[in-house]
Amino acid sequence: LLLAAATLPPPQGEVAMTGQTVRLVQPNAPQQQKWDPAYMPVFFQRQVDYTAAAPRPDLVVWPEAALPNRLNITGDPLQIIADAAAGAEVVLGLLRPGTEGYYNSLVRLDGTGAVAGIYDKHHLVPFGEYIPYANLFSRIGLSAIANAVPGGMTAGPGPQLMPFGALGTAVPLICYEAVFAQDVAGAPGRGSFLLQITNDAWFGTWSGPYQHLAQARMRAVEQGLPMIRVANTGISAMIDPHGRIIAELPLGEAGYADAPLPAALPPTFYAKTGDFPVFLLTLALVFGLWRYSAARNREISD
Repeated sequence: LLLAAATLPPPQGEVAMTGQTVRLVQPNAPQQQKWDPAYMPVFFQRQVDYTAAAPRPDLVVWPEAALPNRLNITGDPLQIIADAAAGAEVVLGLLRPGTEGYYNSLVRLDGTGAVAGIYDKHHLVPFGEYIPYANLFSRIGLSAIANAVPGGMTAGPGPQLMPFGALGTAVPLICYEAVFAQDVAGAPGRGSFLLQITNDAWFGTWSGPYQHLAQARMRAVEQGLPMIRVANTGISAMIDPHGRIIAELPLGEAGYADAPLPAALPPTFYAKTGDFPVFLLTLALVFGLWRYSAARNREISD
């Protein structure tokens, strides 16, 4: 399959556009400063200023955990964002209280600043957002391991769709959920575009942000859907359904970019079948090896 894929020609022609404009907001908050109360208002205001810049787009997207729960500013943060957006919808990431910790959430604000939709990350990072088998560790006296992630995250219910009016319907993804094809294909229906917010500041300027972007491009190709990708320190990008980058913000730079939203392609073969063909091929391979082994054993016994 890999050899066959390598022989396929690259996609030709231009992708149709929806006529909608999306603003990618990249505050570039280094990990060592992101949660520092002295810097939080600085990065918040930076994103507000980028949101308010003319001309007004149809949608503004902030990155993962863009609105810290300890933000110390005067006034209602959501109203400040709405005033800056001047009627445009805004997507942002924040941490919100859950039943057993916090949810890592993607929130959609309508043109008035009201919360119009929430998606909670369901595929949490082990040992980063939660401790696997924490209850077991506690029961056998290893509570220090169980509590290694203070106030760990609560997982959301699973993949979902989020409507965005004239822009269509998004498949929301937070951070490394875009690495897993099943987290995209598991949505209850096909969206119009993929929407990923992430914080790749953990990786600094090493290869991690570039690898994460490459994996996001793969998800776009698999589904035949464009992807809006916004990362705290980069690399933010608008990706067309062929996996081509049509707008981006470089790693380690603060700024914003207005990008046209491409239209979706018809459902791809993978979008229709998922990994089922791979399962069949694996089954056929196992059966073939079994038949071969059985035949060899008969030859030896004869």
